[in-house]
Amino acid sequence: MLILDTDHLVEFQRGTSAEAHRLNERLAASGEPFGTTIISVEEVMRGWMAAIRRTNDPIEQVRAYRLLRQLFRFFATWEIFDWTPEAAAIFNELKAAKIRVGTMDLKIACIALATDGTLLSRNLKDYEKVPDLKIWNWLS
Repeated sequence: MLILDTDHLVEFQRGTSAEAHRLNERLAASGEPFGTTIISVEEVMRGWMAAIRRTNDPIEQVRAYRLLRQLFRFFATWEIFDWTPEAAAIFNELKAAKIRVGTMDLKIACIALATDGTLLSRNLKDYEKVPDLKIWNWLS
């Protein structure tokens, strides 16, 4: 099982860059099922909600709301891995072990650990601090 971190997910969604094409090719060639985490969904949603709030002009918000609607359609086709009691327990263990990774990234890592998935991310520097996490960067 491959789990796309937010950076890989955004590239996949854009689909126009050379990196996105490489990622799509590698995902197809892998033959493995893939998805993302509810944490990455939250991060992307927060970004779009912030874009909507940046202006009070209803005309300027039209595009942002249209893109938000497209985002819902995009996620409707994805496997989304939940924040489960098992992932939360792993999170608490790693926090107690003083693993120094940002909260959202650590939650993503815990979901990958709980599902025995391989995380695809550019953020190797932080994720390599998480014991037993399988991680690759498919955007380089």
